[in-house]
Amino acid sequence: MNEAPLGLLFSILGVLILLSAFFSSSETGMMALDRYRLKHLKEQDHRGARRASRLLERPDRLIGLILIGNNLVNNLAAAIVTVVGLRLMGDTGILAGSIILTLVVLVFAEVTPKTIAALHPERIAFPASWILIPLLKLLYPVVWLVNLVTNSLLHLLGYDPRSSNESGLTSDELRTIVNDTSHMIPDTHQGMLLNILELEKVTVDDIMVPRGEVFGLDLDDPDEVLLEQIQSTEYTRLPVFEDDVNNISGILHMRRTSRFIDENGLHREQMLKEIEKPYFVPESTPLHTQLLNFQRQKLRIAVVVDEYGEVMGLVTLEDILEEIVGEFTSNLAEAIEDVFPQQDGSYIINGSANVREINKSLGWSLPTDGPKTLNGLLLETLESFPDASAGVRIEDYCMDILELQDNVITSVRAQIQPTREPR
Repeated sequence: MNEAPLGLLFSILGVLILLSAFFSSSETGMMALDRYRLKHLKEQDHRGARRASRLLERPDRLIGLILIGNNLVNNLAAAIVTVVGLRLMGDTGILAGSIILTLVVLVFAEVTPKTIAALHPERIAFPASWILIPLLKLLYPVVWLVNLVTNSLLHLLGYDPRSSNESGLTSDELRTIVNDTSHMIPDTHQGMLLNILELEKVTVDDIMVPRGEVFGLDLDDPDEVLLEQIQSTEYTRLPVFEDDVNNISGILHMRRTSRFIDENGLHREQMLKEIEKPYFVPESTPLHTQLLNFQRQKLRIAVVVDEYGEVMGLVTLEDILEEIVGEFTSNLAEAIEDVFPQQDGSYIINGSANVREINKSLGWSLPTDGPKTLNGLLLETLESFPDASAGVRIEDYCMDILELQDNVITSVRAQIQPTREPR
């Protein structure tokens, strides 16, 4: 090498710098690949993704191969620089050559290629796999020996180099991904995906129709009343009970009315034969579980009961679907009958209004991990039965109680008044 022309040495040095840049960028590109996108491309039969996945199955071997190659070319480059420095500047050239080589390697073989690979990992990793796979086969004995030593050391430190670093996404992580890719997903689709993730945090008692608002057929009523209710109802399924919804007999589907109603009126005995057995669900059932239960049972309506078996209300398949796709209306503030906007920006809200519905309609964030109704939330906050005109602050929301009936808050004026932080 001491007798080799300087031009040849510089040419070899340039090739070694390029090889060092290749190994550096390959390492960063391989490690920066998105594992879920890589899996998707592999399933789409993408050749580069298949090769990269094959290499990443054993990251210890991949890293060993890259570092062996990188250190080899860098050491050869240092040797050549030493020879060139001695021939040009004597002993002083060794120090100068080392400084120059460090700067060149740092800029052209480390920072620049690694930055490019971090920004565009697929463009670097997929083509590099064409070279890395045959190179791994060629240098396998050396890689195996290096891995044998390093893996033994890792075992002593309590690490398993063969364990996969892939793990499933949690709901919160998936929610973050959906939010981060909002520019790639239409707003409507993004909203539905996020709503699906929220189903596991919501239970049936959050969205059910409370028993006090359940519309059904009371068998204690005369046939004329039942007939009028059936003919005027807007629902396709009605609960049938005796005197009280707790004594529910079943669910009646309106498509069967022709079997017990004719020109002579309603035939009660025949109607009772058409009633379906009620389907009961606990009030604490998560919505995603109830959605699957509806699918398995081939049902669309369920009776919600508490731990004592008391009927709390009704929940339907449509109620759950609305939690995913949103209300079947363009104006949520108009869709909820318990909220009345005022000219001064405040809202008159019925005490029986569901807290989640208030949040959805007004874009608020009242606490939903406690009482389900505004009346219950205010009573829990006050810890006593208030007098009329009492005021309550819940986070950034000011509530003025307007009306009470039998220790129940029936009307509230609410508005947002953010708390000012002290300067």
